[in-house]
This record gives sequence, structure tokens and C-alpha cells, in this order.
Amino acid sequence: MTVKDNLKYFILFTFFIRSICASLNPVILIPGDGGSQIDAKLNKTTSVHYLCQKQTNDYFNIWLNMELLVPFIIDCWIDNMKLIYNNRTRTTRNSDGVYLRIPGFGGTESVEWLDPSHASTGSYFHPITDLLVSLGYQRNITVKGAPYDFRKAPNENGQYFIDLKNLVEKTFEENNGRPIILIAHSMGALMSLHFLNQQDQGWKDKHIKTLVTLGGAWGGSMKAIKVYAIGDNLGSYALRESIMRLQQITSPSLAWLLPSPLFWKSNEVLVQTEKKNFTLSNLKEFFYGISYPDGWEMRRDTEIYQLDFKPPGVEINCIYGTGVDTVERLYYKPGTWLDGYPALVMGNGDGTVNLRSLEGCRLWQNLQQQKIFPKSFPKVDHLGILRDKGVLEYISNLVTSSNRA
Repeated sequence: MTVKDNLKYFILFTFFIRSICASLNPVILIPGDGGSQIDAKLNKTTSVHYLCQKQTNDYFNIWLNMELLVPFIIDCWIDNMKLIYNNRTRTTRNSDGVYLRIPGFGGTESVEWLDPSHASTGSYFHPITDLLVSLGYQRNITVKGAPYDFRKAPNENGQYFIDLKNLVEKTFEENNGRPIILIAHSMGALMSLHFLNQQDQGWKDKHIKTLVTLGGAWGGSMKAIKVYAIGDNLGSYALRESIMRLQQITSPSLAWLLPSPLFWKSNEVLVQTEKKNFTLSNLKEFFYGISYPDGWEMRRDTEIYQLDFKPPGVEINCIYGTGVDTVERLYYKPGTWLDGYPALVMGNGDGTVNLRSLEGCRLWQNLQQQKIFPKSFPKVDHLGILRDKGVLEYISNLVTSSNRA
């Protein structure tokens, strides 16, 4: 084959690839709680442990960095990752001398992999991105990522929604005016809902093809109550719930993910003890009972976003898992109080989000013109939904049929 023939085939191949890319509806990935990398830079004068580093010359990965979640060193991690609440300004800040940033906005790397080393434990949107690439998508061109500081709720993520709108518009223009498919996981569904409800209908009709939600926590989750009470070990036996709790409860996003009054009755028992039962109607007493009144203040700041549950005005493919044991209630046996360890009374859900919350998208079926397609997958858990074969096949069929439309 001559050089001229090689050049001809290269030109034809390039034209073929470009023609495929030109016909694709671009995808933007919106992560959930814990679904974005976080970098840190330190310039501290004190530390919580003599092993803790106080100063760094540059930023380093702090989430997800498993090397920092080991005994003793985890104390440093907590001090660097926690937020400090100010009930006068109703905002949070990092510890003194700690500077955090969310890397990779607009790219896929920092939402595909929570661990920059690409360790399997840090895989997040990677299976979905790989699927999209196999269908003709290109990373950072027709599939992009929109990470954010998942520790915070919408009231402290205002710039993110501005940046997300700009990313949608830029991606729309770069891809021949083809509307965007938003794929959001968990709390990302709520972030997407808030974002879309900020836009006028004309903008959504022009720029958004569909919203795909995976395990959307539409009405919050009882797991948030569990985290406030005893913490969460992220599914790792090497981590202690009580230690992780010291950082987890400082995030306003956790308050945002508390059970919503739209999905839980005000008198439904969430925490049962011998002395008193706690419901949404006396949740303030629960926070004072666990000696964390700031949690109640954050609840007050974020509940408005739960109650603002208007339909998003776009087509929705609402995908979720079912049939996995999920916390429904905390039960403290007689003789114990909130400083003890409760039994977890289980119900239906995806292991993290309760079924009533996962199905929340169904409430909009008669409230908007755009179609809503709920789809449940039995025995698929909250993180497994990102790599489940059936879910990936659903997404594949969705994006290919969308691109033919």
C-alpha cells in the first residue's frame, strides 16, 4: 500500500469518526455524595497529631486516598476534610490553613476514578464512560464530567450551578447544537433537579435531551440518620464508623439528605429508644440528644431544597435498584441511649436509599408534559448500579436510540 493510499484511508477514517461524533447527543456526568475527587493544600500552624503534615508545597489528593484512611493518619484526614459551621453566617469553612479544590471540572477523569491511581476501589463513573466510548463517544468531547464539593448543599454551591450551565452551553455548541444527556448518580439527581429548576423552560427545551438518574435520593434517606448517630464505614471493615462520623456529620449535604417530610410522615418513628421516640416532628431533640446541635441548624438551612420538589421539565429516565436491605429505623434496646449502638431495622431499597425515595420521580408523572420512565433493577445496590450489566445495557439502548432520533 502506498503512502497516498494510507493517507486516503486515514482521511476516510477521520471523516467516519467525525461523522459518528457529530450524530451523538453529548453526555455530562453528575456525581453524587462522595463522587468527586478532592485535592488539598496545607499551610497550618498546628496539627491534631504529631504524624500530621502541616504544610505542603502543592495540592495532593485527599479524596479518595486510602493511604490517608489508616489508623492515626486518619485523624489528620478528618481535620483536613471536616467543615466548621457558623450559625451566624449559615455557612461552613475548612479548618484553618486547609485549602481544598475540586479538580477536573469538564473532564471525565475525576468522576471516572475517585482514586487518581485508578485502583479498582476508586472506580466510579468509569464503567459507564467506557461503555459510552465503545459506542463512539470521546472523553472530554462528547462525554464530560461535572464534579463539585459534595460536602456542601445547594446554598453553598452557587458557583457550581453557574459553571454547570456554562458547561452545558459550551458542550452544546461544540457538538453541533445537539442537546445534552445528563447522567446523575444519587445526590447528583438532586443537584440536577435544583439546577434544572433554576433554568427557564425554553433553555431546557433547547439544551437538554434527557436526564438519566441512577439511584436518585429524591426524598433523602434514613441512612443519613444512621450516619449522624453512629457514622458509616463506607463498606470497609478496616474503617471505624465512629471515627468516620467525626468528619461525615460536618457536611451540610448530609443534612440535605435527611428523610424528607414529603416522603416520611411527621409522626413516623425514625429512632426508637426506651425513653423517647424521634420523628421528623421532634428531630431537633434528636440532634441535641447526640450532642450535635449544628446538625439541626444545617437541617434548617437545607430543608427548603427538599420542599422545593417541582418537576424538572425534562424527560427523565429514573433508574434504581430494589430488594436490598436498607435502614428504615434505628432501635436502641432498653437500658441504652443515643450514645450506644442501635439495631438497624431494615426495609426495601438499594442498600443506601429507601424505596419510597428512589421512586420519588414517579410523583411527577402527571405534573409535567415531558415523559418519565421509571425502571427498577432487582438486587442492584446503590454503587453497583454504576456497573450493573442490565443498567449498562439500558443506558446503551437509551443513548443509541436518542442519537437516532
